[in-house]
Amino acid sequence: MLRPVETQNLTHWEERVDMAAAFRWTERLNLHEAVANHFSLAVNEDGTQFLMNPNQVHFSRIKASDLLLLDANDPDTLNKPGAPDPSAWGLHGSLHRRCPQARCAMHVHSIHATVLASLKDSSLPPIDQNTATFFDRYVIDEEFGGLAFESEGERCVKLLTNPKHKTMIMGHHGVLVLGDTVAETFNRLYYFERAAETYIRALQTGRELRIMSDALAEKTAHEIETYPGQAERHMAELKAILDDEGSTYAS
Repeated sequence: MLRPVETQNLTHWEERVDMAAAFRWTERLNLHEAVANHFSLAVNEDGTQFLMNPNQVHFSRIKASDLLLLDANDPDTLNKPGAPDPSAWGLHGSLHRRCPQARCAMHVHSIHATVLASLKDSSLPPIDQNTATFFDRYVIDEEFGGLAFESEGERCVKLLTNPKHKTMIMGHHGVLVLGDTVAETFNRLYYFERAAETYIRALQTGRELRIMSDALAEKTAHEIETYPGQAERHMAELKAILDDEGSTYAS
């Protein structure tokens, strides 16, 4: 893929392209909510410098060159021209300041994840392969404190001390998914929404659930975690579809 001349001074180009593809597919799969959600990707060793979507731009229009390059340790970020969304900065700035292991983060209010987050018991039992993927690998935030401005963002990230927990079910507030790369994180986001949908639809039948044993659920989760190259192939295929369609995402 040839890089546009006008973008040649931008750093972290391949990461930008992957991020832009993730935004485009999040919108296509209806996992977004208007212009309210946000993704970020750390680009330096300690994770404090990161790419993030611009303030309230629709995911269907985001291009690689649009992404903001931010510094989590810069207290003047919100006072600068082209500043990010304040709640996005509060959550992702706190995350990249406090959790260097969280390289990529995707936060959405997708329909089924948000339904799950709205239940008094927001746990996700292992009733199929997708739900088992998340067995013992998520944390539930039970203390929602309003929009994720800086103090709320700082509170949220304190729940992410266990590196095994790559997903946070945010009570009253959707889901936050973490990963080492854009491909891994988007793949996890995709499957979490599918898992939440399966569980919600199963509950709607009113019939007894077929729940796996802990041992089987852990075995299944481990097998999926170590399945070779699945997330990378998923992202590669999504970018190939966008390229075939003549999308502007990689510009």
